[in-house]
Amino acid sequence: MKKWKTLNKNQKSILRQAQDKSQKLGNEDIIKILLENRGLKTKKEIDEFLNPKLEHATIGSVGIDKRQLRKAISRIQKAIKDKEKIVVFGDYDVDGICGTAILWETLNSLGARAMPYIPHRVEEGYGLSVKGIQNVILNSFQDLKHDSKKMLKQVQHDNKKRLIITVDNGIVANKAVEFANKEGIDVIITDHHVPSKKLPKAYAIVHTTKLCGAGVAWMLSCVILNEVKNLRDPSSRQVGTQDDKGVNKNHLELVALATIADLVTLVGANRTFVKFGLERLKRTKRLGLLELFKEAGLDQSKIGVYEIGHIIAPRLNAMGRLDYAMDSLRLLCTNNRERAENLAQVLGSTNRERQTLTIETVEHARENLKSQISNLKSTSAKLKSLLFIAHASYQQGVIGLVAGKLVEEFYRPAIVVAKGEKYSKASARSISGFNIIEFIRGASELLIDAGGHPMAAGFTVETAKLTLLQKTLEDKALELLDEEKLTRTVRIDCELPLSTVDSKLYQDIQELAPFGMGNPEPVFVSREVVIEDVRVVGSDGKHLKLKVKSQKSKVKSFDAIAFGMGERANEFHIGDKVDAVYTIDEDRWNGTKKLQLKIKDIRLSRS
Repeated sequence: MKKWKTLNKNQKSILRQAQDKSQKLGNEDIIKILLENRGLKTKKEIDEFLNPKLEHATIGSVGIDKRQLRKAISRIQKAIKDKEKIVVFGDYDVDGICGTAILWETLNSLGARAMPYIPHRVEEGYGLSVKGIQNVILNSFQDLKHDSKKMLKQVQHDNKKRLIITVDNGIVANKAVEFANKEGIDVIITDHHVPSKKLPKAYAIVHTTKLCGAGVAWMLSCVILNEVKNLRDPSSRQVGTQDDKGVNKNHLELVALATIADLVTLVGANRTFVKFGLERLKRTKRLGLLELFKEAGLDQSKIGVYEIGHIIAPRLNAMGRLDYAMDSLRLLCTNNRERAENLAQVLGSTNRERQTLTIETVEHARENLKSQISNLKSTSAKLKSLLFIAHASYQQGVIGLVAGKLVEEFYRPAIVVAKGEKYSKASARSISGFNIIEFIRGASELLIDAGGHPMAAGFTVETAKLTLLQKTLEDKALELLDEEKLTRTVRIDCELPLSTVDSKLYQDIQELAPFGMGNPEPVFVSREVVIEDVRVVGSDGKHLKLKVKSQKSKVKSFDAIAFGMGERANEFHIGDKVDAVYTIDEDRWNGTKKLQLKIKDIRLSRS
């Protein structure tokens, strides 16, 4: 049973309006409630939300330390001027790939000797590492054709003038930064993950948790563009973060991809980046993206948050999960159509392989959970507060997806471990209100490393300590998570009479888009609506299809779809009165448009 929670209690006047036949319920009142629920009350806050502007997304507004930024810019300017080798060290997910493309293309456009580098998930692990830096040193000089002595001399010389800039990683890479410093390599960290108590001793740290990694890279590249151009031509100085003539405005499409894929809250600067980034994405000329859209069967003009999150991002992520993410980066950056087409096909094929592997691993994890329950002696045995599953067959690239699927199904924080001989890698996903990275770091004495966000994290542990770690975390979760916290909550914006829903309301709600984390699609509840039809649809009858109408309207009725609720079909019959929680959607079919309700939960009315 899900718990229903109405976010805005100050809505009685709206309901009174609906009940008073002499007054018409105003959409402006509904929109006001929706804005309040998103923390927007003042005229300025509302105006900036409804009419976002790029110039409002400043370094100060996103919380980046200006002194650290100044140090980073000065060091980058020196590297460009002195023709030093700059390595942009990214990550293998969409955020890291997009951020790497942004920063590398920006530096390259300014004549820097820059090269991008994405670590291999299995061979090098997440983020900046000692092994990764060692590989960077070797790969940076693959283009040298000198004899070994001459090459060694060149490597030693250039190592004294070398710069690594991380993207979407590095904030917990203390050992790696220390190693780089010893090798004479300066490190600038750009990251958005939650830092640990001790920061790395990097040359500069450009960090904020308010953006995704690509967002941080974009802000940095904006300043780089302006500063370097100012050195060449002071009259070309730009204000804020906009640069109409530079490559960086085009990079907003990559920032939008990364922001949506990384599930960053869509408020403030993130909302601005996604709003403008989606516009650019719909007319992008990037060959790799165009070929990816074609491979996925997408209409470029209709790409939105859903298409990015469920179709485009999984393809870009697939390479880093099962193979090597450099191909995803190559796809984003290539200017060769034939290569773009080939890479898009590779990404699509790898993603299908990833889907199959994820399904198989989720099923194995479910059986593992059933086994855990059956081994308990109590007749009232049930799932533990924390799901902790480890197995040697699990592949590192999909354990985060598996953890997410388990959270969806069982609504418990989940940790899934790819068990290795000496070391094991884990991914964790959480539930609302439970900070998973803080929770995991509470057992840091048993871990090699840990990093991430409040809702998603990862860590490395010695396999010999895995059993002790599991018990420690399960015991701790038992103390912190009660039944109320483990009950899924459906958050409702406000209660509406069903007769209020129409096309004008739908269009007004779309002014609040794009929707996502931190700015969810508005959710309403309508009570005592009448069921006119009910049936199951989809493969194996997985979904519930309804037709519902308001008691007070003999004409107005709506189609409604309840995904994944087919098994509840026997609960409802034609003529039943139900309370329905839903979002309002526009169904397009054969050139026609009509409203439909997407049911989030439904129950028989108490009356």
